[in-house]
Amino acid sequence: MSDVHFDFEAFLAIASLVTFICWITAKIKFQGKEPDNQGFMTSVIAFGYSFFPVFIFVLVVRTFVFEPFRIPSGSMMPTLLTGDFIYVNKFSYGLKMPVFHNTLIEVGHPERGDVVVFRYPPNPKDDYIKRVIAVPGDQVFYDAKRKMVYLNGEPVKQDVDGQYEGFLDSNPSDRRMNIQKTEYLTDEGHKLLTVNGANQQKNFKYTSLKVPEGHYFVMGDNRDNSSDSRVWGLVPERNLVGEAKFIWMHWRIPHFWEGLKRIGTRIK
Repeated sequence: MSDVHFDFEAFLAIASLVTFICWITAKIKFQGKEPDNQGFMTSVIAFGYSFFPVFIFVLVVRTFVFEPFRIPSGSMMPTLLTGDFIYVNKFSYGLKMPVFHNTLIEVGHPERGDVVVFRYPPNPKDDYIKRVIAVPGDQVFYDAKRKMVYLNGEPVKQDVDGQYEGFLDSNPSDRRMNIQKTEYLTDEGHKLLTVNGANQQKNFKYTSLKVPEGHYFVMGDNRDNSSDSRVWGLVPERNLVGEAKFIWMHWRIPHFWEGLKRIGTRIK
């Protein structure tokens, strides 16, 4: 979800290690007393000693509990809009080791319909957000002409709601081409958009496959404007970051009150 390639998790891990060494050194060298001099190395050790609790706290919370993300594009419209800031529960799919991302403790697995954040398989430095369409063992087929998903030979039910009336990143004159639907991967259902006349089948490499163990087939809710598993393939389980839960802030919609109403919205 970000074009920035700075690995903040790796930075936190290194900073925690370095300040931990400073913390241990201070404990041994100073034994709880004030240092006799204020030389450069003494200042560095004192700095590390002071900030070690901060770095380790942030690392633990960000790695195991939650992480905020910003939505930079419209690939998940109408569920998520450009400018939404979302809360991601990193505990949903297991405790993972920082930096290496191996699962330490299994807690749960994504289910059909979950909105998940993951490291983009072709470039794991980037975070993406999509909806889980098919889980391990599912035979999935996407009919690009009818714009429908088939799971294990059965079509996933869709209801046509009508013309989309919400916020658009593109020219509002294109609104008449955007059709909002409700798709029922779960009993609750979720909203999606399709564009009349759009057919991107030529870009799709993976429209019919069986999902193997440890992988997931994901798609954006803005079905004709999303680069997802139809284009670049499956998401390995080790790439999962967490489950998107709710919107905690919005900073994009020109009308202040419209953006304010999105705060606290549950993502479904």
